[in-house]
Amino acid sequence: MPGCVLCEGEGGVPVWSGPRFRLIRTEEAPGFPAFYRVVWLDHVAEFSDLSVADRALCMEAVALCEKVLRSELRPDKINLAALGNMTPHLHWHVVARFEDDSHFPAPLWAQPQRERDTAHESALARRLPAVDAALAARFAASFAQAALPF
Repeated sequence: MPGCVLCEGEGGVPVWSGPRFRLIRTEEAPGFPAFYRVVWLDHVAEFSDLSVADRALCMEAVALCEKVLRSELRPDKINLAALGNMTPHLHWHVVARFEDDSHFPAPLWAQPQRERDTAHESALARRLPAVDAALAARFAASFAQAALPF
């Protein structure tokens, strides 16, 4: 779709891509280095635009991303959101949250609750290449058949 940032570009650091969706790590939310998106490849605006089978597949991808982030990073909470107000292309936010992040327990789009801990953010960011590799491996193993009709 012309003009859609998720159709015209990656939208972040590519982690894994399949025939129906891709996984990216965003770098657009300062202070939240472990911010991922599951992006549906077809340009649809709403989750309900997908077939029942595709909705199940999409949520399996979101759940797998959450599981890997929990295993690899041990966050205090995972935030999931499918807003799309600014970018009406179906994508799910999967964000690892930590009690010492600047906004916790509020949403990352809210007002900060405290100063950013840049040392913690940097330490977390250094771990992300290994997290990306773990995500890519798990997605490849889990969604190798994602191109097959259900």
